[in-house]
Amino acid sequence: MKLSHELLLFPIFRFTRSRRMRRFERELKPKSTDRVLDIGGGCFNWQFVKTPLHVTLLNLYRCPIDAEAPVDFESVEGDATCMNYDDKSFEIGFSNSVIEHVGGSREQRKFADEVRRVSQRIWIQTPAKEFFLEPHFLLPFVHWLPISFRRWLVPKFSPRRLGGKSNIEHLRDLVDEVRLLSKREMQEMFPDCRIITERFLLMPKAYIAVRD
Repeated sequence: MKLSHELLLFPIFRFTRSRRMRRFERELKPKSTDRVLDIGGGCFNWQFVKTPLHVTLLNLYRCPIDAEAPVDFESVEGDATCMNYDDKSFEIGFSNSVIEHVGGSREQRKFADEVRRVSQRIWIQTPAKEFFLEPHFLLPFVHWLPISFRRWLVPKFSPRRLGGKSNIEHLRDLVDEVRLLSKREMQEMFPDCRIITERFLLMPKAYIAVRD
């Protein structure tokens, strides 16, 4: 039986997420009384935290809740670029690999402004545009090419096409959806934050905007 690429990558995925969430706890030092807004996320990341938290999962559609997770979850529908919350409603605003999916630079700036508005402290992670491997397509250098080349290359050569026709159609949509950010853009969108750089093979792999 052949193992899918997703199954093969899962141990790496689990390791990197657990390490990132441990760093989240070290940097922001969340307390059990803190209210956390996870924008565009699900339950998976929160299994790696030790602090019992109340986490609101905000997505375009309500996501399923894991009753076994060590976190008190609430799932709500909402638009991350125009959130229906008062200023500083949450002690922590959190997002993992979401801002690159919300649209062009205008929508990404709205996302950043809204997170900074509704949150006292923030932790916003995104893959680095400067890293050689595009993480959504698992292809090297493709994100540095013009979008017309990406539209042709990704459906034909991404390992994620192996799941069949539905995967290929999803990849086509992702090509137009994903816009990776450089460190300079992250600094511009989050001017009141410090930008943490995660590295792999000495190259920037991801950026995290932190306001603590």
